[in-house]
Amino acid sequence: MATITIGNKGLLRSHTCGELRIDHKDSKVSLCGWVNKSRDLGGLHFIDLRDKYGLTQLSFKEFKGDLGILKKCHLESTLRVTGEVRTRPEDARNKNMATGEVELMVESIELLSACDIESLPFLPHGTQEATENLKLKYRYLDLRSTRLQKILKIRSQATIDVRNILNEEDFIEVETPILYKSTPEGARDYIVPSRVHPGQVYALPQSPQTLKQLLMIGGTDKYFQICRCFRDEDLRADRQPEFSQIDMEVSFTTPSYIKSLVEKIVTKLFKFESGFSMPIMSYSQVMEVYGSDKPDIRFGLEQRIVTDLFKDSEFAVLSGPAQNGGLIKTMFVPAENGSFSRKDTDGFVDIVKPHGGKGVAFFKVNNGERSAGISKFIDDQIMKRLEESTGFSGDGTWLFFADLKPSVVHSCADALRRHLGKKLELIGEGYAFLWVNDFPLLDYDEEAKRFVAMHHPFTMPMEEDVEKFLQGGKENWEQVRAEAYDVVCNGYELGGGSIRIHRGDVQRKMFEALGMSEEETQHQFGFFLEALRYGVPPHGGLAFGLDRIVMLMTGTDSIRDVIAFPKTTSATDLMAQAPSTPGTAQLKELHMNFTK
Repeated sequence: MATITIGNKGLLRSHTCGELRIDHKDSKVSLCGWVNKSRDLGGLHFIDLRDKYGLTQLSFKEFKGDLGILKKCHLESTLRVTGEVRTRPEDARNKNMATGEVELMVESIELLSACDIESLPFLPHGTQEATENLKLKYRYLDLRSTRLQKILKIRSQATIDVRNILNEEDFIEVETPILYKSTPEGARDYIVPSRVHPGQVYALPQSPQTLKQLLMIGGTDKYFQICRCFRDEDLRADRQPEFSQIDMEVSFTTPSYIKSLVEKIVTKLFKFESGFSMPIMSYSQVMEVYGSDKPDIRFGLEQRIVTDLFKDSEFAVLSGPAQNGGLIKTMFVPAENGSFSRKDTDGFVDIVKPHGGKGVAFFKVNNGERSAGISKFIDDQIMKRLEESTGFSGDGTWLFFADLKPSVVHSCADALRRHLGKKLELIGEGYAFLWVNDFPLLDYDEEAKRFVAMHHPFTMPMEEDVEKFLQGGKENWEQVRAEAYDVVCNGYELGGGSIRIHRGDVQRKMFEALGMSEEETQHQFGFFLEALRYGVPPHGGLAFGLDRIVMLMTGTDSIRDVIAFPKTTSATDLMAQAPSTPGTAQLKELHMNFTK
């Protein structure tokens, strides 16, 4: 009989609950774990003991102690047991269990911590699914599930793989401050009042953008960090108030180096074959074809711009935008992909309405005959021009999106495309990555009546557009392109990057273009502008959203699944009951006064 020293690694156990096999027969072992199931078969007592690695059946057939202890070993209680590994009888072996050929003959048992079974809100491995809010409130119980433990393991391995790749590329990992300066970068900041500086606050970083650029100015050359970022913005399934980025920055680089580095990381994480590279589309192309700058390209339903075809149309819904600077797009659904009832087409308005759309015009083609919807406005000449200009033909349904605002048209077309992709079960398996390039540097915000940065205020214009940006004004800023690039996969933006501004004159012009006064610029970014005076290497980088990457790797559609302790869509922590109201003494110490 083989003998194994119990606890020889300084642990309370010699093996895990998923480790024992026939090879361990006759060995003395010690296990620790949770009671997953307990059975009393007329005097024969069994417990399935569980840890994150698996299950082992415990048998008390030869137990010499007081079996009364088993009455205290409720489900989810933690135990330590020692005993001898035996093979199960042939007819009692469980082929569905990794350890199903053996069992542990318990010689001693220690109840480490009893579970209050009467108040246990749910069983992590039970057959009845708990509600989402209940699982968030008792997150530590939900974390016992095999699914979440597997996700945490995958996330951990992903960070190890990224660190190894970047280490091979001579990157160094540098931590940047969490308490920092409030700077306008898009979303609202989370702020932290200062006790020692009354009336002043720190901000939690939305990203380490200026900090990593300062590291390049400081000669760091190649930096990375798996960092926490904080943004006070409206939440959704793929967004949390605090999240993790794989942040990278390189001096004296070109976009091609950043892209090759990113593709190397993606190849490793998603287990692609060597030589993997992503297709590339420009921003204008993806907006025209998919209506989104982060399209899911695993299925068709492409779109085409057909504005000019309807300037003389008798259908005012289309001719109005066509004659007044608006946009018209069409999307064709071939008959083999699916057909639509009147209820379906009436329901399209509910899909586009949240995006500013008023409805979706359509007509059908069956055996070459047009019918339904706006078919009476589509004569043979228009039909011919539609087919020639779009490349779409055959039987199916033509869908139209029109508005004076191009952004509304793109958003509506994208929303209906995604809806139909799911409804018609067109979305394939696997991963479809895409580079999106040639973004506009600036975008005009109609409501605010000013320009905003398409990516962020530190993005360099394309080299051939720099002088146009410096010497131009509002009339041509919309034509200036950014040296920026996004990584897209399956409808998610997984990462965004750019070549950064390394010239003080270009950075000052950017702040001017964003409507910032000289006083505001100095207050917010004076320290950064000064740094740009002292010799700056051209530099660039990219930040991956780690949480979204792990979402795709694990096949879940909620970012909460891949974060150990997430928050709800209202940014609350149900487990710790955060946020909470500070005490009077703490408010006084921080020189704060809350009003409701």
